[in-house]
Amino acid sequence: MVPLTPQGHNQAKLAGTVLRNFLSQECFDTKDRSVLFYTSPYRRARETCHNIVEGIKDIPNIKYKTHEEPRLREQDFGNFQSTPDEMEEIWQERAHYGHFFYRIPHGESAADVYDRVASFNETLFRQFQSDDFPDVLVLVTHGIWARVFLMKWFRWSYEEFESLRNIPHCQYLIMKRSEETDRFQLKTPLKTWDDLPEDEVDGEVEKEFGSEVCFNSKDKLNNPNDMDITHIIDAQKDAIRLQRAKDKLIKEMYEKKNGNSYINMSMETRRLERSGSAKFTDNQSLTNSSTNLLEGKEEK
Repeated sequence: MVPLTPQGHNQAKLAGTVLRNFLSQECFDTKDRSVLFYTSPYRRARETCHNIVEGIKDIPNIKYKTHEEPRLREQDFGNFQSTPDEMEEIWQERAHYGHFFYRIPHGESAADVYDRVASFNETLFRQFQSDDFPDVLVLVTHGIWARVFLMKWFRWSYEEFESLRNIPHCQYLIMKRSEETDRFQLKTPLKTWDDLPEDEVDGEVEKEFGSEVCFNSKDKLNNPNDMDITHIIDAQKDAIRLQRAKDKLIKEMYEKKNGNSYINMSMETRRLERSGSAKFTDNQSLTNSSTNLLEGKEEK
């Protein structure tokens, strides 16, 4: 089991402070504030949840419960007992095949995670019917799981999932229920690869996927005596460039058919704006998550 680093503990404690500030707003009845935590059973997630709870547990009249939920675990990346060369081939295949459908040997694809998410969502829908459901629900989980959860909840397409970049550690993804429609809306802007200028793509790919490959390979690919991960990163760069080219072609075809009134908007953003489910815009740091959380004080 992988524990949190000292930096991870600090980020989790800051997330607890953000939640504490939110629960201190006037929109909550000071006699009755309640929070339900669901956490992945992985050690780093449980430690994150513990640090967040430490930030709110002494709030007067606070009620909270925590539950470990195996369905919130991260995508299974297999046992990684292969040789470095075999692992390099796996990561290159994943880059070209697509992160959603590619099943890692002895592990899962993101599509497999989707099935777990669908089951968990059904559980949530049933719980939402209860009159005593808590004011705030917090899911403490992992990056790929969170993106798959949003894909399922808002019915995003495969292409929209593939366009999403990694989510920063301990960032809140805030969903609020609209009083008018009784539907949840995603309030946290997400980063996409399409948002980046061309000259910044390579650097961001190296940073994000280099860390992902080393972490999920248990650092077996980070040893210079084993191999260099350059080929893996190059494969991911090629895959993202191909996806960006496809998105650009779709955009140009759409504009040619419908005029230029939407020239500054991606196909994904237009569809999401019409549905009212989300907007993929600039990155939002933990500080900005705090701002959005506090701005939501009128709604519970």
